[in-house]
Amino acid sequence: MLYRSSIAAIALAAVLGATSADAQVREDAKYPDLSGQWVRGYPGGARFDPAKGLGPRQEAPLTPEYQAIYQADLAEQAAGGQGIDPTYRCLSPGMPRIMHVYSPMEIVVTPKTTHILIEHIHDSRRIHTDGRDWPADMDANPMFAVYSIGRWIDRKGTGRYDTLLVETRGLKGPRVYEASGIPFHADGQTIIKERFYLDETNADILNDEITVIDRALTRPWTIVQNYRRVAAKQPIWWQEEVCGENNAHVVIGKDDYFLSSDGLLMPAKKDQGPPDLRYFKPANR
Repeated sequence: MLYRSSIAAIALAAVLGATSADAQVREDAKYPDLSGQWVRGYPGGARFDPAKGLGPRQEAPLTPEYQAIYQADLAEQAAGGQGIDPTYRCLSPGMPRIMHVYSPMEIVVTPKTTHILIEHIHDSRRIHTDGRDWPADMDANPMFAVYSIGRWIDRKGTGRYDTLLVETRGLKGPRVYEASGIPFHADGQTIIKERFYLDETNADILNDEITVIDRALTRPWTIVQNYRRVAAKQPIWWQEEVCGENNAHVVIGKDDYFLSSDGLLMPAKKDQGPPDLRYFKPANR
């Protein structure tokens, strides 16, 4: 009798296991196939609007106040400085610049969370799709990778999800749109809305329609980033970005200096004075 009971228990476990596996297959089939490795889908340097050129050619719809801030940033860079782009100090690019995809991207979809994994400077994102609302204390805890809430929809009416709608808030600064330093408003109240969807004619192209709502802009700014799936069954993830490794920039107070090849501090731009050395005794000569 014990022998028969054991067989029955094993059979029941097998049936339950098969049922669970079938349910998982059905659940996975509800979502688009975003597996594999994704890279930036356009040539040239990283830019917020891939359809336009770098820097001022982005034609950002800035208010006069923030256009003046941008022009001062460009002048600072022309003089040899770093401007207001904080990434040279190993700070995260933040959103929406994360979605320039500086390193290959992996997207992991689960029913409650969609993970965007990028081996760059803290670029990974967690998009909550479990129906939650915004945290009450979100403004007190801003983040570079920010807080994102999403919702999958069946836009085509096929019975399968084809579009991920995302809203992002709680952004931490300083942040800029791209390397030339197009600025965000200092209030940190930026709202970013996204619409992820596979291309109608090519399932290896992923589009991310991004709309930025920010008080430094005269209107919402909408662009479309796109990514290309690497044609490899077993892609290799070579990148491991450790920004602090071999970073020659030295920030002292508000000034950026440079570490020369012989390990000595040197100016980063023309006519730059030395840092305040009041806590050091003059060297004996």
